[in-house]
Amino acid sequence: MFEILRKKKLAEKIWEMIIKAPRVAKVCEPGEFIIVRIDEKGERIPLTICDYNRNCGTVTIVFQETGASTTRMKDLEEGDGFADFVGPLGKPSELIGMPEEELRRMNILFVAGGVGAAPVYPQVKWLNEQGVHADVIIGSRNRELLILEDEMREIAGENLFVCTDDASYGMKGPVTAVIDELVQNRGKKYDLCIAIGPMIMMKFTCLTTKKYDIPTVVSMNPIMVDGTGMCGACRLIVDGQVKFACVDGPEFDGHKVDFDAAMKRQQQYKTEEGRAMLKLSEGNMHHGGCGNCGGDR
Repeated sequence: MFEILRKKKLAEKIWEMIIKAPRVAKVCEPGEFIIVRIDEKGERIPLTICDYNRNCGTVTIVFQETGASTTRMKDLEEGDGFADFVGPLGKPSELIGMPEEELRRMNILFVAGGVGAAPVYPQVKWLNEQGVHADVIIGSRNRELLILEDEMREIAGENLFVCTDDASYGMKGPVTAVIDELVQNRGKKYDLCIAIGPMIMMKFTCLTTKKYDIPTVVSMNPIMVDGTGMCGACRLIVDGQVKFACVDGPEFDGHKVDFDAAMKRQQQYKTEEGRAMLKLSEGNMHHGGCGNCGGDR
């Protein structure tokens, strides 16, 4: 059993848990994800790693109640545990493999929408540990839905910019308005943007950064379901090629992702009939999985 050491409510229907998972904590990196199962009959739930402590052997996850399984997760208490806590999976942030000299020369912007602040946090924290300071935008529909502001401010300091769509807190408007403010009015120049959040937010962030010629990486973890590529849920088109968020990502070049197709497919996948039609129309390209079954070709 993977014990829940701490449970905290971050916002309405958004929860944080610190899990005892020494083997995962020992090797995980920012950008990767894990899969949890409450019990042997439970649904597989992929979640991006929010934080980790190698010395304590813990991994922090953040999740939102969106269905039956995550509602069951919310009902777990400190001292309870998960039957499975598998990882790390996916690929680490591309920042991890960059030479230190290159990182120090770069001006990096992070953009987090809603629960996207959770996977952004470990990347900003890792950079800060390397002595590299990045600008960070976190936004939500209103103040009540903002998460991890204090934690992010601790590592980003004055480089943190908070915004709300309804102007109830921080800067007024969506994250794209803050990008415009920083670039147009404050003369900021960025070599890389990393954006994580709802699909629609990432789409418009990419449209905004494209007009400023800022290379942009997005995390497609919101569309993952099974976490292995076998279910076909996270199939997407990147630069005209079929990719799977869980086995090829979850991070991709945002300017090459077909967001409209991904969002349409995400809606269709929610119904049994929609899943059947996708499987019929996509044939052996419906899923990727291990790469040996032919589904990835």
